Amino acid sequence: TKQHRGRVTRFHFVTVAAELFAAAGCHGVSTGEIVAAAGSNKGALYYHFRSKDDLVAAIIDEQHRRSIALVQRVTVTDAAALEQIVMLSHALADLLRESALVRAGLRLSTELADRTPIHPYRDWIGACRGLLDRAAADGDLHAGLDLDAVARFVIGAFTGLQQLSGLLTDRRDLPRRIDELWALLLPTLVADPGRRDAVRRVRWARPIPVA
Repeated sequence: TKQHRGRVTRFHFVTVAAELFAAAGCHGVSTGEIVAAAGSNKGALYYHFRSKDDLVAAIIDEQHRRSIALVQRVTVTDAAALEQIVMLSHALADLLRESALVRAGLRLSTELADRTPIHPYRDWIGACRGLLDRAAADGDLHAGLDLDAVARFVIGAFTGLQQLSGLLTDRRDLPRRIDELWALLLPTLVADPGRRDAVRRVRWARPIPVA
């Protein structure tokens, strides 16, 4: 149907633009380059998006949707909350390595933080804090920890690691860098060495959809 073809064309522009934005950022890509890469024309682009900013917002919105869906998929598992935090870090790393749209969304969110109503890092901090509360209730954490500070540190450290890994190895070493992060952080959070080792070894076993 015409409506279905319209949705397909719109999403094609989103995915093509995401590839370009992931590599060069918002200011490094012109609408002409997006149109050329999509094999289309500006009339078609502006039929679906009022402006380049509107297209950017669609990419950020789709990235945000996928991130929230990822949190939901991990947090409905039977794993303890502490394991779920580690699982989420590896699952998001997989998603970043596999999906240009997710990479683009996070890059654009950072570059245009003052222009977008969606703040994925704030949502990630909130999700992490919720899991830390559950982990504390499970007795998995040292008493007296500032869980707000821990949540901010975990998300900030992950953000820095994924950006550095992207710059140095195109994120090929990101799983190893995340494993190093938990090796350093878990002794601060968890008293029992055996518990720390078990938590560090957990992984998200299901495939991460990128479509």
